[in-house]
Amino acid sequence: MDRMFRVLAFWTGVFMVMFYVGEMYNTAVLFLVQTAFFLTLSYLKLSERMYLYLFGAYLTVFMIGFTWYTEFIMIPSFG
Repeated sequence: MDRMFRVLAFWTGVFMVMFYVGEMYNTAVLFLVQTAFFLTLSYLKLSERMYLYLFGAYLTVFMIGFTWYTEFIMIPSFG
């Protein structure tokens, strides 16, 4: 399971680089934090159950943040 967190760190790192090259610096920093988070967790040698609990907590925090952003921050526009 720790290897899957390294895979998540790799892909968030790839997205971080793409956002940075695209001059989306705030999003690049967000993905940098996620990359560091996943990479740190991958080397803690936790049990598989704990990794699943942490991933579930991560998804819960993401959905709450995404819902809050789309409801209160994002301004809908077309074009």
